[in-house]
Amino acid sequence: QVQLVESGGGLVQAGGSLRLSCAASGRTSTFSSYAMGWFRQAPGKEREFVAVISGNGFSTYYADSVKGRFTISRDNGKSTMYLQMNRLKPEDTAVYYCARNRYFSGSSAPNQYDYWGQGTQVTVAA
Repeated sequence: QVQLVESGGGLVQAGGSLRLSCAASGRTSTFSSYAMGWFRQAPGKEREFVAVISGNGFSTYYADSVKGRFTISRDNGKSTMYLQMNRLKPEDTAVYYCARNRYFSGSSAPNQYDYWGQGTQVTVAA
């Protein structure tokens, strides 16, 4: 079993920055064997893909809506993944979730993820 816990959310003004963390616990010896991803869900909307990073951190992929503003990274020695969010916009307001992909390379499809965190709220004020 793997537990994922997000942190770092909060309230920020438009144009500001936040850094989210996702700490894994439990069976973390295989943390580097799996891609990790970030998703978000705004009120009244479906959960959407934000970014994914491969197991070794060499490959990343972003949703068009965040490309150039968000950066995903990971520290396998700490079993932790990050999402640096810059130039935030009100439309980035959502609950952000981290998740572990079933495979090393990762994808944007939610059904390819087997473990999910509880989420952290990000609110961007206009």
